[in-house]
Amino acid sequence: MNKLFLLTVVVIINSCKQPGNMVLINGGSFTNIHSNYYSQAVTIPAFYCSRFEVTQKEWREVMGTNPVTFKGDQLPVETVSWYDCIEYCNKRSLQEGLQPCYTINKEIRDTANTNELDTLKWTVTINRHGNGYRLPTEAEWEYAAGGGQQSRSYAYSGSNFINDIAWFWQNSGDKSLSGNWSWQALEKNKNKTKPVGSKQPNEIGLYDMSGNVREWCWDGPEPSQGRIWKGGGWMGADFCCEPAFRASYEASGKGPDQGFRVCRDAQRL
Repeated sequence: MNKLFLLTVVVIINSCKQPGNMVLINGGSFTNIHSNYYSQAVTIPAFYCSRFEVTQKEWREVMGTNPVTFKGDQLPVETVSWYDCIEYCNKRSLQEGLQPCYTINKEIRDTANTNELDTLKWTVTINRHGNGYRLPTEAEWEYAAGGGQQSRSYAYSGSNFINDIAWFWQNSGDKSLSGNWSWQALEKNKNKTKPVGSKQPNEIGLYDMSGNVREWCWDGPEPSQGRIWKGGGWMGADFCCEPAFRASYEASGKGPDQGFRVCRDAQRL
């Protein structure tokens, strides 16, 4: 059989394995000097990460609802809790014939979750055999946002200049703001989310890892503090957009700047 034909077949098969609108993040240790994990003995296995934050169109196609404050198909979905995102991952996996990554029990409260602000406390565990969609761990998120093995150690995800890559409180409205942050100024300026991918990507082709909406991660710093979010958002400060910045929110919490992106394990495709 012709070698060129065989090579073509292999290329086609491999391309079919590539999940739609996702980027393969090659594994390795952290090379971004600004990372919390730099110089630590942490190695990230290869995984796929969605190129963009999950859009309202994508959310509606899976969940049949649109809970947002700012409507638009190509705007990121927001006002979604960590639990909402876990359900989305499972439902999207099932829609695409994949095995869900999470087991959700809404009847048994998670006794390890001591966060008094969390109104749900569902018990959520990882299905280690799942090959579907999931939230990134904090380490995976920070590795990807920092440029992975192609990192240039930028201060933000893709640039040292925040306006190149991020929508945040100073540039997400009708005009540029300066001075001290105030909610009244943001409302008057009509600050809001922006279409995904409308700023420059980072070194490995991921958009909005800094700014637009804050992104849920799987992890929690400890049971009393909720789940970690990363990346900052349209109403937040510049320092929140730094990949190393970390904060947490109760898993049942929602807000007009709270969204997410999804991942898949590369070795389980």
